[in-house]
Amino acid sequence: MVRRRILLIVMSLLMLLQFTACGTSNKHENKLVRLSTTTSVQDSGLLPELEKLFEDKSGYTLDIVANGTGAAIKLGETGDADVILVHAKAAEEEFIEAGFGVKRLPFMHNYFIIAGDQSDPAGITSSENASEAFAKILEAEANFVSRGDDSGTHKAELKIWQQAGLEPAGDWYISAGKGMGPCLTMAGEMQAYIMTDKATYLATRDQHKLDVILDESEDLKNTYSVIAIDAEKHPDTNVKGAQAWIDFLASDEAADIIREFGISQYGEALFMYDGFEA
Repeated sequence: MVRRRILLIVMSLLMLLQFTACGTSNKHENKLVRLSTTTSVQDSGLLPELEKLFEDKSGYTLDIVANGTGAAIKLGETGDADVILVHAKAAEEEFIEAGFGVKRLPFMHNYFIIAGDQSDPAGITSSENASEAFAKILEAEANFVSRGDDSGTHKAELKIWQQAGLEPAGDWYISAGKGMGPCLTMAGEMQAYIMTDKATYLATRDQHKLDVILDESEDLKNTYSVIAIDAEKHPDTNVKGAQAWIDFLASDEAADIIREFGISQYGEALFMYDGFEA
């Protein structure tokens, strides 16, 4: 009888220890994934759709901070993100070389466009590419709104001016220092030209009333990449959570959302899914 009581007590203690150990393990498992990204994927409405499916399937919670690409990358540098999703190749490569990111994984693209008043005062409609269009805008000193905020769009715009061998300056060139939505509103009010990602343009076109003047030239291609933060640089990085987000973006379900996003509302897809490198 005594031996039976002792056996029951021992078994109860073992079960209690096992339960406590499991509870401790679950308690310390990090289910929060900090994603630093750009305003275009958030404001277009694509990211909220991806976020919901990711959270439902993975059990992780996505904590999203959306800024211009410069600010988004900065959060990765300071360790305030586990993974970044941005669109500025040169800045991304510098980020990797500095040891902040594991690997740059391009996976989708769309196109920047040059939007403006339908009257097209600088006559850029017939331009073969953005560089030629920018040259005509500068020559005409037609109003042009630049984001001026170190975002991926701003970086891409500056690259085109550089490729054209031009330096924009004067009252006609407005450096706003604002996000894409407010800049589109400003351009609409001023009947100015503006370079924008097409997704944000379509999502907000009822507010700014601008027309697409030039789109889909090769120098307007806009590639998005995802990069996990390197835990050697920031040991508190949620490595498993970051990889879970990357694995999700590589899935057929995520690919379908990206390929179809915008078709029902705008009659065309806002992003093109390219897949991940093997």
